[in-house]
Amino acid sequence: MKIIFWNTDTQKDFMNKDGALYVAGAENIKSNLKKLTELAEQHNITVVNTGDYHYDESKELSDTPDYKTTFPKHCMSQTEGCEFIDETRPNKFIDFYWKSNIATPLKGQLDYSRNIIIYKDKFDVFEGSPHTEKILKDLNPETVIVYGVATNVCVNFAVLGLIARNKKVCVVQDAIKGLPNLPIDNLLSDWRKANITLVTTDYVAEMIK
Repeated sequence: MKIIFWNTDTQKDFMNKDGALYVAGAENIKSNLKKLTELAEQHNITVVNTGDYHYDESKELSDTPDYKTTFPKHCMSQTEGCEFIDETRPNKFIDFYWKSNIATPLKGQLDYSRNIIIYKDKFDVFEGSPHTEKILKDLNPETVIVYGVATNVCVNFAVLGLIARNKKVCVVQDAIKGLPNLPIDNLLSDWRKANITLVTTDYVAEMIK
């Protein structure tokens, strides 16, 4: 069974209290995020790291945000806020910017990089980057372990996108955090109905032994 990890948007603007769009309580999952990063390194597991990367004209940005479909400026191009936190910072990575004209590499090139970074300009990484579909196809995992922020926005889009592409999805429930103003209980119920498995960090450690 080929497993990959899917690290969703664990960037400074979301994860740190002084971030531009801080997800309240995000610091409480940092220790588990660190464990997952270490597990991936120890077991040579490929990690797809997704991240917001915005410009002034990005559609989800607004000076009068509703905090549902639009948000204040965050993860702006070439700012510290779009960097990954220390607990999940990818090393030896290959990165793909959504504005890039460089073609997505062939599978052989992906094999050289255990960490892949996909920068996106929409909540949904499959819509927000022209590279995601081919990267997933070339990696061709059976199971994807998903974690990060925010549960009820970008994590949810990633989970639904992976399920729609016939991947088995496990969400690490003690390594995700949601935005408080958006519903989450129904979302978790819908995940279970879609046969998405909710697991813990410790469970992941056991399953990849």
